[in-house]
Amino acid sequence: MLIVLEFLVILGCLLLGTRYGGMGLGVISGIGLLILTFMFGLKPGSPPVGVILTIMAVISCASVLQSAKGLQVMMRYAEKLLRKKPNYITILAPLTTWTLTVLCGTGHVVYTMFPIIYDIAIKKNIRPERPMAVASVASQIGICASPMSVAVVSLVSILASSHGVGKYISMIDILKVAIPASFVGVLMAGLWSLRRGKDLKDDPEFQEKLKDPETKKYIYGDSESTLLNEKLPKEAYIATFIFLLTTAVVVFFGAFENFRPHVMDHGKSIPLSMNLLIQILMLVAGALILMICKVVPRDIPNGAIFKAGMTAIISVFGVAWMADTFFESHFALLKQFLESVVATKPWTYAIALFLVSKLVNSQAAAIASIAPMGISLGVDPKIIVAFLPAAYGYFILPTYPSDLACIGFDRSGTTHIGKFIINHSFIVPGLIGVGTSCFLGYFLAQLAFP
Repeated sequence: MLIVLEFLVILGCLLLGTRYGGMGLGVISGIGLLILTFMFGLKPGSPPVGVILTIMAVISCASVLQSAKGLQVMMRYAEKLLRKKPNYITILAPLTTWTLTVLCGTGHVVYTMFPIIYDIAIKKNIRPERPMAVASVASQIGICASPMSVAVVSLVSILASSHGVGKYISMIDILKVAIPASFVGVLMAGLWSLRRGKDLKDDPEFQEKLKDPETKKYIYGDSESTLLNEKLPKEAYIATFIFLLTTAVVVFFGAFENFRPHVMDHGKSIPLSMNLLIQILMLVAGALILMICKVVPRDIPNGAIFKAGMTAIISVFGVAWMADTFFESHFALLKQFLESVVATKPWTYAIALFLVSKLVNSQAAAIASIAPMGISLGVDPKIIVAFLPAAYGYFILPTYPSDLACIGFDRSGTTHIGKFIINHSFIVPGLIGVGTSCFLGYFLAQLAFP
């Protein structure tokens, strides 16, 4: 009975935390930790310090890059591609936002792309919901395929700390499954979106809006949103080069362990762990961009990436610590109950990850909570890698900032939240994208880790 009450405490804290959003999820988890410790007498678990430090290093580098306007460089090239092939916007838009997320490690780049995607679609009389909703979904699916994302970095750290449980899983092992699986998932979601909803000329609700000249002017706009006219300094291009080069170096060291520096540990010479290597390289890249590209240090904490990253750190800290306290205290009982289920039905791990992701609204926090439990229960690490896209489950309800921003940027009103809440514009593209990614990821993992 006590274990049920303790679980309800955790669930209650997660639900309450999502109401406040942002840092609320992490700090309210502290209330749950206090109740579990003081009232139920559970021994506090271990906060994921290694994961948190790695996230901090990645966020610091990405934040400096944003202040140097390196993100704008990548988004300008993305816009050029979209405007060159406007008729294919429903396919190219999600592939573009997915690619930007893979390169930058954050889905927040999509905010700048929304007005551009809308402008191209509406000028071609393409229903804006078609490219915009799937572009929002794709920007989040790309997180599981980015070597710079908090979620992937967290999983690398978790798998590295559990080395000895099955085959060693490196970053390149994760990416060679996650990149093709998520790419195909995004592509399938885009193909489905080609014919979603009514064409604008056949949509009576949209046509009714056009009868009002002011509304029509508002929908179509007087000028186009573009980054192409913005002049960027050469330092922005240098910053982009440094960041992408560092990303390539991280992937290289992840693929070729023997090239890493060797350090002495308990009298043995071992390769430096990827966890520490990522931290070092990200700090160095951030330092080079800061010194070479004329970045104003006081501007760095004001960027969207820094704020979102620090929020993610607090969420991971609180949620993972609270979850670890519960799972460690009842490990023997939970293992006995869940081990056979997970062993015979590995997809149940994906469902658990998916549901927790919705509760915490964060892929990194979901992975930090569920992946260590899965490893402790004996889940094959290749299954954990295969179902990594299931960490994106927060599209089920349209409460995530990028989805809400997408609705706001669509002045035509075609991207919407339905009368029953659940029937919103993101639900089907999300299910197709995540479902296809997990399905393909499972088979790719079998091939990658025979």
